[in-house]
Amino acid sequence: MPEHVTVFRDAERYAGWPANYGIWCWNGEIVVGFTVGYPDKGAGFHPRDRTRPLTAHQARSSDGGFSWTVEETNCYVPAAGSLSADEHVVDELKIGDRAAWDDLPLGSPRALDFKDPELALMCGRTGLAAGARSWFYTSRDRCRSWQGPYLFPDFDVPGTAARTDYVVRSSEHALFFFTGAKSDGGEGRVFCAETNDGGVSFQFLSWVSPEPEGFTIMPASLALPSGRLLSALRCRDDVKHNFIDLYASDDAGRSWQWLARPAPSTGYGGNPPTLHRLPDGRLCIIYGHRAEPFGIQAVLSEDDGRTWTDPVVLRDDAGNHDLGYPRTVVRADGTVVTVYYYNDDPEGERYIAATLWRP
Repeated sequence: MPEHVTVFRDAERYAGWPANYGIWCWNGEIVVGFTVGYPDKGAGFHPRDRTRPLTAHQARSSDGGFSWTVEETNCYVPAAGSLSADEHVVDELKIGDRAAWDDLPLGSPRALDFKDPELALMCGRTGLAAGARSWFYTSRDRCRSWQGPYLFPDFDVPGTAARTDYVVRSSEHALFFFTGAKSDGGEGRVFCAETNDGGVSFQFLSWVSPEPEGFTIMPASLALPSGRLLSALRCRDDVKHNFIDLYASDDAGRSWQWLARPAPSTGYGGNPPTLHRLPDGRLCIIYGHRAEPFGIQAVLSEDDGRTWTDPVVLRDDAGNHDLGYPRTVVRADGTVVTVYYYNDDPEGERYIAATLWRP
């Protein structure tokens, strides 16, 4: 049976959106990022106080996800803004044009070794649509301190929204996945970029999905042992139906084809996936389910993503649909640790929880 634990909870705070930050794992040590603000019960779907900044936090577990300690994320945010949270604050608090972008380095000042087991990399962004800027940080002390920010180029895309999603190909070569603004400036369409020099420079490589009527956003990507690349996308169609689609590339990311729809419905508002390969070779996608019964679900594939099981309900005890945005790691023993934000009651606080289970 899945085991649920509390990562961070405070009745006077609104905590959310681990998917916007990242998760990193070294054997039994796990670090996950999220953001903390203040509640405002009259603010609608996300009842947070838009007039107060949100602060980047991270939680650390030294026992494989059973217990956690929490601290503020030790990184510099441009314009002293709210990391990856401009859409959740009033205009006066947005990073937007307040940042001195010309003073920030474009790319890493020196080449990174993407195969360094101590390297952690975290992406940040301003907004979601036209004009969005993105950057990244690096750490070699297990997220105790972060170097950066280092800017990503604009890739000749109207806006670039980075959430931490990359696939290492060699010490110097990695593919990074972004949500780009669509041609009309709206959110969003997933694309792939690459670096061949350890993050010193980046080049646009391909669009992962066609331009949608709704959006394709928040990718979760991996490489199979065969070399095939997979990217699971949070999707919405022209009638605001929300689901998760899976795309595949057999030419190192230069072109992509639709493969499957692992989650035909993720509920009101939709939710991003996590995508991982289990020790036995199965694939696992986990996402927040924003329709009754509200909770966290998973689907599994035994054939490298071509077909998927019916949803496995990890929990269905949430108060409403303001939940999810998971991040996942798979421990060496096969235990899956998924961290997400949650609520027990629509009028209650939003908090960070984790589920540990063996598929």
